[in-house]
Amino acid sequence: MKIGIDLGTCNSLVFLPKKGVVLQEPSIVAVDIQDNRILAVGKEAKEMLGKTPDTIRVFRPLKDGAIANFRITLAMIRYFINKVSGPLHFLKPEVVIGVPTGITSTEKRAVIEAGIGAGAKNVYLAKTPILAALGAGIPIESPSGNMVVDIGGGMAEAAVISLGGIVYSRSTRIGGDKLDAAIAEYIKKKYNLFIGDQTAEEIKIKIGTAILEKEPKVMEFRGRDLISGLPKNIKISSNEVCEAIKDYLSEIAQLVKEVLRETPPELAADIMEKGIILTGGTSLLRNFPQFLSKSLGVPTILVEEPLLAVAKGTGVILENLDLYRKLLMIKK
Repeated sequence: MKIGIDLGTCNSLVFLPKKGVVLQEPSIVAVDIQDNRILAVGKEAKEMLGKTPDTIRVFRPLKDGAIANFRITLAMIRYFINKVSGPLHFLKPEVVIGVPTGITSTEKRAVIEAGIGAGAKNVYLAKTPILAALGAGIPIESPSGNMVVDIGGGMAEAAVISLGGIVYSRSTRIGGDKLDAAIAEYIKKKYNLFIGDQTAEEIKIKIGTAILEKEPKVMEFRGRDLISGLPKNIKISSNEVCEAIKDYLSEIAQLVKEVLRETPPELAADIMEKGIILTGGTSLLRNFPQFLSKSLGVPTILVEEPLLAVAKGTGVILENLDLYRKLLMIKK
């Protein structure tokens, strides 16, 4: 049995050959501290966020694309493997896991050990931009330059790919989480209102935009007034959200600029002609491709189903393990 996992800071996706993406759940685990017992993983655990008594803690075991809590990450991977294995759960699967380009050898070892501990026979690691490119249907083996910008919950990565490998890449620990935090901070400063992470994320998804709009969208939400301590409803416009997150978006644009600057001229010419490929859940922010195109002067294309690109890429590798073996970091 073969399983592909896109282990994300915000969401994890599981791919099975011939079936596609079979599971898509938040990377969240709820633990009963008294009994040291895992209570819920994924969607169930996310529903508990901000609502738990002192005896229950809700963890996000991955931070900025790396394992922050080993034991809980292991439990989460085991839950994913068991959930998709069904009646075949006694067979140890071969697992491909996507990891960031800047991963350290210690972090690599932690991901592999977590996979083996969760019941995998072999764990293969592949770099996220390569997986995103494969999932987006880019012929990465060709002697032509392709640039992939993948923006997830904890990280933004920009990589130039040619002849099956990464020519140059950079990453920054800015992703959807930082945008949510910036929205919450803006509302706290401007309106003296405290909101939780989930409300901030909802605002970003529903009305967030990367460029100012002539006809901004408006959303009403509830938070806690920092002066009276009581619940209060206010409205916020999409242009205010744009204002709140603009510094982080500029940092992402700067990162892509740096990668373009370091790219050999022949490959840079290919990228100018074909455009930048945009993947990852955070790239779904409204008007984000337009923002990048305008900032860089290079056409930017959002792939179909950007959230699934990395998971689909694990599927391409699983179906051709021998062909792509040189791209994988392996430890049995």
